[in-house]
Amino acid sequence: MSNSSMSLAPTREDFASLLEESFGENEAFEGSVVEGRVVAIEKDVAVIDVGLKTEGRVALKEFMGPGRDQTLKVGDIVEVYLERIENALGEAVISRDKARREESWVKLEKAFEANEKVDGVIFNQVKGGFTVDLDGAVAFLPRSQVDIRPVRDVGPLMNVPQPFQILKMDRRRGNIVVSRRTVLEESRAEQRHEIVANLEEGQVIDGSVKNITDYGAFVDLGGIDGLLHVTDIAWRRVNHPTEVLNIGQSVRVKIIKINHDTHRISLGMKQLLEDPWQGIEAKYPLNSRFHGRVTNITDYGAFVELEAGIEGLIHVSEMSWTKKNVHPGKIVSTSQEVDVQVLEVDSSKRRISLGLKQTLQNPWEAFAEKYPKGAIVEGEVKNKTEFGLFIGLEGDVDGMVHLSDLDWKRPGEQAIEDFKKGDMVKAQVLDVDVEKERISLGIKQLLGDPFAAKVEGEADLRKGAVVTCEITEVKEGGLDVKIVGTDLEAFIKRAELARDRADQRPERFAVGEKVDARITIFDRKARKVSVSIKALEVAEEKEAIAQYGSADSGASLGDILGAALKARETPKK
Repeated sequence: MSNSSMSLAPTREDFASLLEESFGENEAFEGSVVEGRVVAIEKDVAVIDVGLKTEGRVALKEFMGPGRDQTLKVGDIVEVYLERIENALGEAVISRDKARREESWVKLEKAFEANEKVDGVIFNQVKGGFTVDLDGAVAFLPRSQVDIRPVRDVGPLMNVPQPFQILKMDRRRGNIVVSRRTVLEESRAEQRHEIVANLEEGQVIDGSVKNITDYGAFVDLGGIDGLLHVTDIAWRRVNHPTEVLNIGQSVRVKIIKINHDTHRISLGMKQLLEDPWQGIEAKYPLNSRFHGRVTNITDYGAFVELEAGIEGLIHVSEMSWTKKNVHPGKIVSTSQEVDVQVLEVDSSKRRISLGLKQTLQNPWEAFAEKYPKGAIVEGEVKNKTEFGLFIGLEGDVDGMVHLSDLDWKRPGEQAIEDFKKGDMVKAQVLDVDVEKERISLGIKQLLGDPFAAKVEGEADLRKGAVVTCEITEVKEGGLDVKIVGTDLEAFIKRAELARDRADQRPERFAVGEKVDARITIFDRKARKVSVSIKALEVAEEKEAIAQYGSADSGASLGDILGAALKARETPKK
């Protein structure tokens, strides 16, 4: 062997180096995705050459899955995951599923970072949701993220390629959470924006009633919903939308308002009809009367429909002349036909104020006509107050007897104790004020004013009149007396019992004895009367002197008084 040939022959070190280099290159493939060529297909297995000394085998089912069906043939180039270069059988260990999974994770992470949608297939139902194949990577789809509204049957969505949005990713744990609902909402928002952009306020459009609530109806305008509020359905009062609308009903509506930020659309039906409030003042002049129907009752009054779309309010204060603090529902009832009078019309605020009591006779006017001042009435004591009695009278009105009109002699605070609620009493009408709705009554007036009494021989009682008094009580300081022929009582002081001081003794008199006296004070306003025997004696003495002479005539004072008394005792012929 020549030196040259010896130099070309590899040494044992060279073989070791080449072998290590070869294995080192091959080891670099392990745990990565490599390309291979299909060299044979045996039953349900594909034999794939990945450039190593031996081929690997992959089950054909790994090339199929939800939403894909790949038909392999000899010569096809495919990507597989190289787990190990050689197993116990001397074959390469490769996997198409793992290759696809590795490839998908890389793509999915890029899509997640870019907030892009990914395609997937729902292929199985699990607790709380569904599993989705994202081209080899398995993700979880929560039930709440399937659709915008709850879906009863998910069958039509299974095994159908469709877009999803990745919500969360954790490669270390192998977790992916996706949402179909987010994609639908985004798509819906785009559609709504496009539809809203083509709509205008004031536009008339046809729609379909999609849903009905207490406050209105949602109308589908072809991909976007508008709200038809209950107050915009008709000019007349609509208590609930179901009175007029049904789900699925086709309606023509007018777009009242569009909010381009929220995509909210307000609709109206009544705006397509003639406004009944036009020229309302001419149709319903003040103080005119109309017939209507009660449509609604509230705490503050009742609404009455005068015609379709026109309602007026009877305020509780205008419902009854006499029932002041009563709920309107106790005066009228829903659907009741009533006559009303127009009190006020405000076309700008679309308000008509009505009166119910104005169509009925004012009970105070009726009372005043039937019971003028001075008339006697009878009624039941309804209430006792610190300032008098309230008496229930005919026509469901009340009259008041003031404390000062209960008794001539006693203070009202004492006299009112004689009465109790429910008593039937008679009284005299003192005054009727129709505007203020007041009736003044008097009980003491039925007995007559003792200060207006007249006695025989006198036109009426006055200061200086001579009256006969009956003694009712003898006291140390004087006499209690009653003026005969009247109800007036007086007190004669001790000093007024006689002209002579020696005769000013009360014990000279007895109860029941009658004496003449002169009225010294008679004050009707102050309700005060005073009488005096002494004043009468002095007055008689003056009169006798003037009539029968004086001391200058030679007659004594005793003779003059004796003549006067004799003349007084002699009956006139």
